[in-house]
Parts: sequence; C-alpha cells; structure tokens
Amino acid sequence: MGSQVIEQGPKKWILNAFSMSTPGHLAAGLWRHPRNHSSKYKDIEYWINLAKILEAGKFHGLFIADVLSHYGVYKGEGNIDPALAGAAQLPMNDPFLAISAMAAATKNLSFGVTASTTYENPFLLARRFATLDHFTKGRVAWNVVTSHLESAARNLGLPTQIEHDERYKIAEEFINLTYELWESSWRDDAVVENDETRQYSVPGRVRKINHEGKYFKSTGPITTEPSIQRTPFIFQAGASSAGKVFATKHAECMFLPGMTPEAVKRSADDIRRLAIENGRNPSTIKLITGVLIIVDETDEKAQAKYEDYLKYADLEGTMSLFGGWTGVDLDKWSDDEDFKFTGPGAIQSMISSWTATVPGTQDVKWTKRRIAEELAIGGAHPRAIGSAKTVADSLQRWIDEAGIDGFNISYAVNPGDFEDIIKYLLPELRARGVFWDDYAATTTRENYFQDGLGPRLRDDHPGSKYKWPAE
Repeated sequence: MGSQVIEQGPKKWILNAFSMSTPGHLAAGLWRHPRNHSSKYKDIEYWINLAKILEAGKFHGLFIADVLSHYGVYKGEGNIDPALAGAAQLPMNDPFLAISAMAAATKNLSFGVTASTTYENPFLLARRFATLDHFTKGRVAWNVVTSHLESAARNLGLPTQIEHDERYKIAEEFINLTYELWESSWRDDAVVENDETRQYSVPGRVRKINHEGKYFKSTGPITTEPSIQRTPFIFQAGASSAGKVFATKHAECMFLPGMTPEAVKRSADDIRRLAIENGRNPSTIKLITGVLIIVDETDEKAQAKYEDYLKYADLEGTMSLFGGWTGVDLDKWSDDEDFKFTGPGAIQSMISSWTATVPGTQDVKWTKRRIAEELAIGGAHPRAIGSAKTVADSLQRWIDEAGIDGFNISYAVNPGDFEDIIKYLLPELRARGVFWDDYAATTTRENYFQDGLGPRLRDDHPGSKYKWPAE
C-alpha cells in the first residue's frame, strides 16, 4: 500500500474528451463543417490523431459513448429517416476496436468504453476488457450501461425491452460475475514464467469460479491472465433510483446529467449519501458532468464560432436525437406550439434552465424549432462559450456550486474544438492551479484517484472482496 497523497492548493480537475464512433455525436449536421473531421470516424488514423492530440494536452481520458440502434422515435416509432442526413448517431461503429491502435500511439491517455450489461455476455466482455487492459498497459475503463432503446432490444432479438429495474438486477449479477472472473480466477502470483521449473503458470493458483446465478452461469476461470488493473476502471451514469443505487455500489467515476449547477449538486449530494449507505468512501467516486466548450481569444470570437457552427446544424437530426434521449416525438406538436406552457415536464425543465442561464432567451417563444436550435450544438448539456477567462470562470462555478470533480467535454467539430481547448483554455486552467501539468501515473485508476494506492480496486469497492492474493 502506498502512502496517501495529500492534495495541496486548489482541487485538480478531471477533464475527459467525450466522443462517439459516429459522424454526428451531439451536433447533427456538423459533419459538413470544414474544421470537422468526424466523417472520418471509420478511418483508424482519425482515432490515432485524436488520441495524440488529447495526450499532448494531458486530458485524463477519451470517453466513448455508444448505443446499439438508431433512435427511431421522431416522426413515428422505428422511423430511421430523420437521422440520416445529419448523421445523428447513425451510422455508428463498435467503440472497442480503435482502442488498441490509440493505445499504441500514446503512453498515458485513458480510454473509457461503453458496453451494455443487458446485451453482452459477462465472460466474453470480461475477456475483452482484460485483453485491452494488457494492450493499453492499464489504461482502460468500462462505462457500464443497461441500455434504454426499444429498437436496441429488437436488434438483439427481443420482442421488447426488459423492464427498467429488472435491467439493473441483471446488471448487478453481471458485474459481480465479471469481478469474480477478473479478481478471483487467478491468484496474484499465478503467473511466474519460470524457466527453471518450466512453469508459465503454477497449478493450484488458477481456479474455476463456478458461478450459478439467476441470470448467468459461468464456470471460469477467465482465460486471460491477470492484467495490470484486473478490473477496468468503472464509469457509470445512472440517474434513476435504481441506477443511483447500482452506481454508488460500483462506479469509480460517475457522469451526472444536468443543465444547471444547482440540479447537478442535488444529484451529487444524493450520490455521496448513497455511497456511504453502500459502504463506499465518497472520495472513491469521482463526479463529472457534461459540457460543450467553445473557446477562442475573445468572447466575441468564440461567440462568432458558435454562430458559424449553427449554420451547419441539421434540426431534423437534432429532433431525432432528442426523441432518443427523452422518448418524446416532437412531430406530434404543431410548429407554432409554445412548449414553455405545454408539453412534457422534461422539456419544460430544460426551457426553465435555458431561460435562467442563456442570455436573450427570457422572452423566446419555445417552438419545437427553437428547442432544436438550442440543442443543436452539444445536445442537452450546458455550454461554456467565450475567452479562456470567461470559460474558466464558468467551469469554476460548476466545480464550486455543484461540488463536482471535473467534466466530460463534448465537441461540435473534432478535433478542432479540443485543439482550441488545449491552445486557449488549458494554459488558463494551469495558471489557476486547477489542472495538472502532466499525468500522475500510467494507469487509469491511478490517474483519476491520485491517491498513491496503485492500479487495483480500492478496498471499499465491492469488487475488492473477490481478490485472491498471493500466499
């Protein structure tokens, strides 16, 4: 056990780049922008270049979201067409396959990969992550999701979705089975590579786990020898009651949704309370929120950049994304309907957030087109637009008022927006002492925690009870 690192000065922030293996992540239509290279998402050089840029800027990690279907809510259930022109998360590739190439081109950047406990197989997923942990030298994280799309269920052979809370019961058994495989199949000293005894691994130090549960069976052992982290660093984004209970048991970094610091603070306080109830140390669950950052030399230049981006936005694609996120088909309302006074509560909540925080929106008539324009660049995330000082002040307010540890930073153009952040914003953050000058370590868990306790699960984590130490 290493000594506890005592943090000096301001809290150092976590900064992730938030992406997806698609031309149109959170900005439908922006694939046409001359600074945007996201339409090259199917070229491995695109990912290698992005990883190199992010590592040069010392970003903690690249967080890659994923879904297993088109959204198919807007303009009628199962309707694919509205997403196509703007490439609104369609097409989309598997997020796993670029990781090894990016890892080979970098030394410290971490990679968070989304995978679903509803549609994956625990043994196969554990094997895949263990292999990636070897290839990345301990720089891989799992964003655990239960999946929420009706169309995904049908893609995976089900007639309809498994009920929400049942999905979390499946997830609970799934993740505990993966801990058994990663932490309990191979003793810490199982692999010796001993020329004299002619033993690569020692008999008696590798065992079956013989898991028989309600949803899964697996005899084990995992076929992959122990990797640096064993269990990948665990990301989670549960917002429901069942999701929060699951996350506060298992997450090491949580992605909290919310349009205002006040809303996110309520979630953050709830998470930390539940963490204690689940026997966790709240300091071993880092909390981050999503934000779109557009930064330039001056506020005026940054605002002009945002206005330029809006010219490329595809509002049909934006409404398709909105339908997938909320289950609400905006096509069911007339073009001149004012959603400020009608419609689903989720929309009215967003409108309230915008009118409270976005200049010039207090007297806006919130038609579905106007809602789409507000969502078109960056989706349902807050925006920080301006000079380095303006953006840094905005982010500091989130840190102070929401009590979070950092940000998942989305983009309109990729890698251009990340290059702007590295050029303009990060020097300002470093001058304020809130962002590191270099990586603290070479593994994900060590870089996110910076507590001197190594790359393995912390003792308060439920997966740690499965560890099989050397005798």
